[in-house]
Amino acid sequence: MKIIDIFEETFSALAANKVRTALTMLGIVIGIGSVIAMVSIGQGAQASIESSIQSIGSNLLIVMPGAQRSVGSQVSTARGSATSLKLEDATAIGNEISGIKGVAPEASKRFQVVYSGKNTNTQIDGITPAYSDVRTVEVDSGSFITDQQVSAGSKVAVLGPTVREDLFGAEEDPIGQSVKINKIEFKVIGVTKAKGGSGFGSQDDMIFVPISTAQKFLLGGDSVNTINIAAETAEVMTDVQQQVTDLLLERHKISDPTLADFNILNQADIVSAASSVTGTLSALLGAIAGISLLVGGIGIMNMMLTTVTERTREIGLRKAIGAKNGDISIQFLTESVMLTFSGGVLGVAFGWGASFLMSQFAGLTTKISTSSVLLAFGVSALIGIVFGYYPAKRASRLNPIEALRYE
Repeated sequence: MKIIDIFEETFSALAANKVRTALTMLGIVIGIGSVIAMVSIGQGAQASIESSIQSIGSNLLIVMPGAQRSVGSQVSTARGSATSLKLEDATAIGNEISGIKGVAPEASKRFQVVYSGKNTNTQIDGITPAYSDVRTVEVDSGSFITDQQVSAGSKVAVLGPTVREDLFGAEEDPIGQSVKINKIEFKVIGVTKAKGGSGFGSQDDMIFVPISTAQKFLLGGDSVNTINIAAETAEVMTDVQQQVTDLLLERHKISDPTLADFNILNQADIVSAASSVTGTLSALLGAIAGISLLVGGIGIMNMMLTTVTERTREIGLRKAIGAKNGDISIQFLTESVMLTFSGGVLGVAFGWGASFLMSQFAGLTTKISTSSVLLAFGVSALIGIVFGYYPAKRASRLNPIEALRYE
């Protein structure tokens, strides 16, 4: 049998009962579409989380006060302290550790901020000028904190775009205006570019002030909440982390590393952990959606078995005039594969559209990869082969004489 003849017969057979063909195909369309949509949600979540983590800086180590504890361990009030890190620790790290390109300590706390009858509660972040490079913060208008302002303890502030919107709106220029932070006036000298939120808080909803000013007028102490360290390359991050650990243990006079009063987060480990979680989420969503593919495959097998029964006399006639078992088997297998492949094409379009709608109206981040589309086509063809094989084999084994007698 020629290939063109096979496809002509396939099209004719599927078109003979359009409603049944469409309903059977619908199961595959929904299954493939669901898989693509669910996987796109998982991949979108993974991309969004990784982007948020990377936006805080590159090759970043974050030192925080408090003992390192594993998941599920008991909290010990005798270990760690919220004020265990000092500004001098950050200075020592910058002077004594090799393989780093920047150190940026932070001293932060939330305060009420007021301007001309408007107010917002936001995080006030006391920083040094190195913060802009270490945490990749860019100024949209005005200027950033300078070394001179840190030395002088100047009452100046750089607003995040969200704070700017809350206090000044979209039209008013905040540069040169004064805002009250905890009833103390600060002059606005700049506004940062929007970066979006992350697992470490949104830098858009934040006000930056000189760290000396924050410690003197707002926090009343010399401790810092975080020390951000940017390594020169990703390859030296582990070595830098060990150097920082050894230095801080020595400075804090702690001989047992398990009793350390600080905790170091490695950005690479955070990305890896987040990717693992979102990867598992993608697999779970895909598996759940895959159940509908199984149901669709069963529907195809049911339709093909019904078709074999309805066309028993036709099969007998074909075999009587010389058709071989292989010809009959290929004919029905081609019908099954064509059915699922067509459903796969429509399913990809359905999944693509569903992902777009979820992104536009549900606020979800979705990402459709080429691999998921190719996988959808492959799975649809495989379903056609697997679930069409038995009906095709059954048709090819029919006895032509008994088939011709079939009523």
